[in-house]
Amino acid sequence: MKQSAKPPIRILLARPRGFCAGVDRAIAIVREALAKNGPPVYVRHEIVHNRHVVEELRRAGAVFVEELDEVPDDALVVFSAHGVPKRVPEEAIRRRLRFADATCPLVSKVHREVERHVAAGRTVLLIGHAGHPEVEGTMGQVPAGAVILVETAADAETVEVPDPGRVALATQTTLSVADTAVMRDILRRRFPGIVEPRREDICYATTNRQRAVATIARQVDLVYVVGAPNSSNSLRLVEVARQAGCGRAKLIQSPADIDWRQVEGLATVGLTAGASAPEVLVQGVIDAFRRRFAVEVEEVTTAEEHVSFKLPPMPTLGAVPRAAE
Repeated sequence: MKQSAKPPIRILLARPRGFCAGVDRAIAIVREALAKNGPPVYVRHEIVHNRHVVEELRRAGAVFVEELDEVPDDALVVFSAHGVPKRVPEEAIRRRLRFADATCPLVSKVHREVERHVAAGRTVLLIGHAGHPEVEGTMGQVPAGAVILVETAADAETVEVPDPGRVALATQTTLSVADTAVMRDILRRRFPGIVEPRREDICYATTNRQRAVATIARQVDLVYVVGAPNSSNSLRLVEVARQAGCGRAKLIQSPADIDWRQVEGLATVGLTAGASAPEVLVQGVIDAFRRRFAVEVEEVTTAEEHVSFKLPPMPTLGAVPRAAE
């Protein structure tokens, strides 16, 4: 007896999706550190927010720690792509640890802007999410109290500063473009002289991935975002898909998270990935669909990306770290 044919389904695959230049660079830094010095190489916090990436690097010899007191003397440590407070490299130098800074250059740009504003006597209003490593790193570039976190529109309406005439704005790089615009408009109204970044703080990859998922969300019955639950940019993609008209947008880490009962009878699904999710996970989702459906994949391109960042000089275990210039 012949098996019944697989039901058809169409997958709209967002492009751009997945790894951005900052994530590529951070992972490459850990791999180069392992190749040049051998394991173990210590990494403060997850190098990027993706379990698959972390486990792959752990198998290669990376040891992930929360703080430097878990790193033995004379070891090599890498700081994550999200950035770190200034106290972290200062502590590494004090302990004569070798270290490589994998902070995304676009995050470092925000750090330098915040430092300049504070040096000029301005209070910085930082739009972001409390507890996120990037926010902690940015606020940790300057003395406590110099940066005030704004998480919601309500915060923007009520935040108070010492001198309303000396205020600057900065944002976490992985936020929802639309939500951030609402808060920015409120702050502009309340503080007409607020100094804003010369270039948008929300990074190109975040903006491009949000635009791409919004485009496919209008055409599908359900959207899957491949990413981690602690990945800010992945969570924002889910929110953007819902705001764009697809109420059934879900975050998954792998095909194991898919409830296939919810897919039955659907004609079209959308698929994308956060900036820290590798393409192998996306292809794994497509393969899982192919085992159950006759799949037609259509890639929907909304932008081309050609950004890359150079790797920093790699310290070796024989070198002594120097204080920052």
